Amino acid sequence: MGSKIRVVGLGAGTLDQLPLGIYKLLKHTPVLYLRTAEHPIVAELQAEGVSYESFDRLYESYDTFAEVYEKIVEQLFQAACSNDLVYAVPGHPLVAEQTVQLLLQRAHEASVEVEIVGGQSFLDPLFSRLGVDPIDGFALLDGTSLQSEQLNPSLHIVIAQVYDQFTASDVKLTLMDVYPDEYPVTVVTAVGIQGAERIERVPLHELDRVGHLGNLSLVYVAPAEDQTIRYRQFGYLKEIIAILRSPEGCPWDREQTHRSIRKNLIEETYEVLEAIDDDDPDAMCEELGDLLLQIMLHSQMAAEDGYFTVDDVIAGLNEKLIRRHPHVFGEQQAEDADQAFAGWQEIKAAEKAAKGIDLAAQSKLAGIPRDLPALMYAYKLQKKASAVGFDWDDLTDVYRKIEEEYRELQQAPAEEQAGELGDLLFAVVNLARFLKIDPEEALALTNRKFMSRFRYIEQKLQEAGRTFEETSLAEMDKWWEEAKTRGT
Repeated sequence: MGSKIRVVGLGAGTLDQLPLGIYKLLKHTPVLYLRTAEHPIVAELQAEGVSYESFDRLYESYDTFAEVYEKIVEQLFQAACSNDLVYAVPGHPLVAEQTVQLLLQRAHEASVEVEIVGGQSFLDPLFSRLGVDPIDGFALLDGTSLQSEQLNPSLHIVIAQVYDQFTASDVKLTLMDVYPDEYPVTVVTAVGIQGAERIERVPLHELDRVGHLGNLSLVYVAPAEDQTIRYRQFGYLKEIIAILRSPEGCPWDREQTHRSIRKNLIEETYEVLEAIDDDDPDAMCEELGDLLLQIMLHSQMAAEDGYFTVDDVIAGLNEKLIRRHPHVFGEQQAEDADQAFAGWQEIKAAEKAAKGIDLAAQSKLAGIPRDLPALMYAYKLQKKASAVGFDWDDLTDVYRKIEEEYRELQQAPAEEQAGELGDLLFAVVNLARFLKIDPEEALALTNRKFMSRFRYIEQKLQEAGRTFEETSLAEMDKWWEEAKTRGT
């Protein structure tokens, strides 16, 4: 490479806190660029006769920080074509300094050497002022792009670049996804700068009302001691499940196997479906949690046996979702749901072929889960058969088949009635498919209607102070009809 850009950090305080080597470099360099002159050291350097050029003008010329940073890097590389130069940034060059990262990424392409000289970051005086030992674990995050998924309430959280009330408001709302509204947070401005430093502890909901927010402001969030704050963390759920299965955990949980809790998975799935059918969001939230518990237990058992972990489950799912949605995460296009589904099917077929599965030798009915409810299983069987042309021509044929199966059931001897009834049900499932009605949902709707009308009869009996044994079928049928007219 030819020319060189030496990157130094101006630290987080005054000239007295600057390392001697960096001070000498700033003092004697012929070409000095500053990302911003808004730093307490700059006035002191000016007083000592140090000349510089800052990029502050660019902040007023562009709408986003990203655009400003791109322009700064472009101009630095252009300037470096003529002379070696020094580029100075607040704090440490490698802490929350996007322009330096861009310089490092593009140095080879620009044929410019980029050397990081060093500097003191704001973290040193921050931890000193707050009495925090970072060995306990901390996360340094960008306030301009903060996501709730980045927040771990068991760590010290430092959120930099909280420039103004607008940014603080966004940070506040993101923090509220994890922490209570009253959770104490500390706003620190100009940490380590004598005479300018401000440290203020406020409830989270007042974060964007702090009056001293500016270019040197950051937010500190202490680790949460309240266990309930961790309840929203997936990592805490993993920890709880591992404890339950540990020698010190629950005797019942320790004894379970994949086989012993297999039925629980089915039961919890149906309880989720019931909550959906009842349009009950609160129940749905709870039942989805119960279903997730089954997934976590099976994953923990597999981890104990060395097969896979829940992280492997999640990784496999993420990879599959991205792979099967190239129209979302790749270059392909899907104009409608049919195209998206067709693409999904093609990718599934390619995946099977990659696993060595001979699709040509496979039955056209393969791939249906054995343990599906019989009604749903029949529906899927018929759809697969229909896809290769094995189907009735029109709806009239389906009705004719139902009538035929009904007559055969009427005429069948007792030992053959089960088979004939199955044939009739299978034909009715065909009708549902032709009518584009899910037979499972249709029967579930009828079940709910039956339960509601039967409960109406029970209510009438209770009002009359009578039992079923004391009531005739005709009277019960009258109440049944009443329930129907009431829309029950």
